[in-house]
Amino acid sequence: MDNHGRGDGPRPAAGAEAFLDVRPPDPPPYEGVWRFTAPAVEASVPQARHAVRDLLRRQGVPAPDDLVYGLLLIVSELVTNAVRHAAVLSPMLAVEVAVGAEWLRVSVEDNHPYRPTALETDHGRTGGRGLLLVREIAREAGGVCDVEHTASGGKVIWAALPLKPLP
Repeated sequence: MDNHGRGDGPRPAAGAEAFLDVRPPDPPPYEGVWRFTAPAVEASVPQARHAVRDLLRRQGVPAPDDLVYGLLLIVSELVTNAVRHAAVLSPMLAVEVAVGAEWLRVSVEDNHPYRPTALETDHGRTGGRGLLLVREIAREAGGVCDVEHTASGGKVIWAALPLKPLP
């Protein structure tokens, strides 16, 4: 007896059941976006670094140790820059960590309108190399970094790194 008139609808062709049950894979459990704010004070530098480290561990992000160390150095540099150069106009800063299946991105946002650029190496200076360092860490890992204006007139400085090491 066929199933016409029973309301079941047409049956799939033989062997099609397995095809129909295929669903896209669930995203890895570590994917997501996390954001926290902190006062633009020196004590926020190690606090931000520890918060990012603990987040990566808690979420089980499969990042090699050298990538995590580089990322934590980037967090330290970006938060330090916001504390030193933006605190007067931006007493709070925001740190965001976004993790995808194959990459992770960290950004630091403040409300100061000045958009810094990565300085070239000047061997006579003892400071001013933070963004140059961030750019080089990202580049060596196969990632990128940039500075963008926000809708509120501030800026966000970010670095995105691949989770898988370069061949």
